[in-house]
Amino acid sequence: MLVDSHCHLDFPEFAPELDAVVARARDAGVSHLVTISTRVRRFDEIRAIAERFETVFCTVGTHPHQAAEEPDVTAEELVALSAHPKVVAIGEVGLDYHYDNSPRAAQAHGFRTHIAAARETGLPLVIHARAADDDVAAILEEESAKGAFPFVLHCFTGGADLARRAVALGGYVSFSGVLTFKTGDALRAIAADLPEERLLVETDAPFLAPVPHRGKCNEPAFVRETAKVLAAARGVSLDHIAARTSANFFTLFAKAR
Repeated sequence: MLVDSHCHLDFPEFAPELDAVVARARDAGVSHLVTISTRVRRFDEIRAIAERFETVFCTVGTHPHQAAEEPDVTAEELVALSAHPKVVAIGEVGLDYHYDNSPRAAQAHGFRTHIAAARETGLPLVIHARAADDDVAAILEEESAKGAFPFVLHCFTGGADLARRAVALGGYVSFSGVLTFKTGDALRAIAADLPEERLLVETDAPFLAPVPHRGKCNEPAFVRETAKVLAAARGVSLDHIAARTSANFFTLFAKAR
């Protein structure tokens, strides 16, 4: 059994064959899928997909790319929407200094708002961190000092220091198809050293298809390829990594049990 802890089933790439995509994931042994919110104002679309499929769960939140688009989202609104039985996490939210699609101040404000909602609900926070390691770590440490909250660094591409600081706060680290890339040696080294009880796998579909599916539209069934590489990096079997990452998923995303 495997779990895809992060995908985007509401994206247009999946619209023509969403039923088939979910079926292929099931046939590949992927028991649970979490489709991730990028805009609170489009939450109804995310929720409808989660309600449509027994194996699909969802989140509620505003992606840092849309932070300036949704500056008025409040922690109270996030808490209220997260009461839906299919909502298993808050986010994705965080900091992206690679694209800077929203002003950094707006990203940081949204990040802290979502942290407050995660702290209040006890639901995990799904964090997007790109080219912003120092500021992500600083905000996590500052906010954790005010009160702990569960979180995962999704699609991890940061440095070893960010991973170490996140784990020290009780966080999890999730690896996507980037782990399988030819350029992924440094990332595989980080994955090999982290505590196994803090590891997750994901696709971030439709993006970042893993080897050997490069150039294709990524989909949840392909999470197996990332798990294979993670297992190889750590010198364990695929079955071991599948069981361990699935157990970690249900520990962090307890509402999906």
